[in-house]
Amino acid sequence: MRLGISIARPNLVSLGTCFGKFSKSGKFKLHITALDYVAQYAKYKVSIVSKFFVHFQWLIDGAYQIWIKPNGEMPFLYGNHVVKAHLGRITEDTPEHQGVVVFSMNDIPLGFGVTARSTVDTRKLDPTAIIVFHQA
Repeated sequence: MRLGISIARPNLVSLGTCFGKFSKSGKFKLHITALDYVAQYAKYKVSIVSKFFVHFQWLIDGAYQIWIKPNGEMPFLYGNHVVKAHLGRITEDTPEHQGVVVFSMNDIPLGFGVTARSTVDTRKLDPTAIIVFHQA
């Protein structure tokens, strides 16, 4: 707001954080910039497991390389859906096709998603089944 004072009022279009925009059909679509604000008040939350696996590879000269592979966070951040194997926690009684905020296990908001199955249905599924569809 302090930077907005230096701009003349007729030239100032908007000020603040962009939460989203209205589509041509009249629906409001959230942008990722609203994540920090929406995450505080989210009714349904999903947490992704963020364990790190260390992979060693021995080289010919006796040295070795180390890779640290994150389990669930990085695939979601790169645009993949959340599978049951990566699921850490989910809010009880979450219905199917409900918008959720996806968190890391440290309660850091990572993005938005839509549940593919309800909480009751997720208990019966195999580890490769999709639980949350990636949105943003």
